[in-house]
Amino acid sequence: MNQVLRTVVFSTAVALITGFAVVNAVSTGSSSTVRNKLTVMAPASPGGGWDGFSRESQAALRSEGIVNNVQVANVPGAGGTIGLAQLVQMTGRDDILMATGGVMIGAISLGDTAETLQDVTPIARVADDYAALVVPADSPITSLDDFIDEWQADPAGTSIAGGSLGSIDHLMTGLLAGVIGLDPKQANYIAYSGGGEALSAMLSHTTTGGMSGYNEISGQVEAGQLRVLAVSSPERMPGVDVPTFMELGVDVTMSNWRGYVAPAGLSDEETAELAAIVEEMQASPAWREVLERNNWTDSYLVGPDFEDFLIDQQKQIDVIIGELGL
Repeated sequence: MNQVLRTVVFSTAVALITGFAVVNAVSTGSSSTVRNKLTVMAPASPGGGWDGFSRESQAALRSEGIVNNVQVANVPGAGGTIGLAQLVQMTGRDDILMATGGVMIGAISLGDTAETLQDVTPIARVADDYAALVVPADSPITSLDDFIDEWQADPAGTSIAGGSLGSIDHLMTGLLAGVIGLDPKQANYIAYSGGGEALSAMLSHTTTGGMSGYNEISGQVEAGQLRVLAVSSPERMPGVDVPTFMELGVDVTMSNWRGYVAPAGLSDEETAELAAIVEEMQASPAWREVLERNNWTDSYLVGPDFEDFLIDQQKQIDVIIGELGL
């Protein structure tokens, strides 16, 4: 079946199921259909990015009446790959979705698991969260050009705080280093286990600056504690008056995207039902509010296009991981 025909078939199935979604949720009563009970796996500890994404989804699905009973289950560890390994063992279960994203692809590239996203059923990409290069507000570095000049002059002495090795913060640092002519292996990247520790390192001038999801440091930016030099979005983020790397002449973009996958072994109808649930959520007023509140960008993608995206993402991140020498 060619790509166009696959897309048409998938989209038609989703549209048909979406049309009957509300009727299905009401009429099935106490039966065990996914419209009555859905588990959302957050492959991270409570309070993390995937946990927040999963719980925002849970609230939207409940408030919009898309699913009657939605539970979030946390399975932390190894960049989400422990959760992935568990999901791979759930072949045929049509009542569970697992949050995933760029961080998990980085962990897969690092060899944290034998499983990959090719071992599960892709459902949809839902939102993009972009990285920001920041410095303390009282830093003498006031622009991206200033930071690049200092970094090129003293790669070892220019330290950048961020999340764990292989995280989007780390990948973005390596990508940026390569684009400005440095060996990514030279990047003095200081990995921290939590966003709070990385933030403390930036604010205390322990590091020159930091790379972080914009949403994670927006409060400190608004409070005047941090200065954002650039963000990794292809265009300016709505409502955020910060230039992009591209806008400033540095050809770098990267998204910490978030989406959902399901176990392998599902029928076309079961896959389309889960896709319809996610589609209704992302089109709802409740989800519009979630995007605005978290400074996330709508990047909805389903079907064969999402499958191709996952393959391309793994290839790209494998290259960056190799360049970083990890």
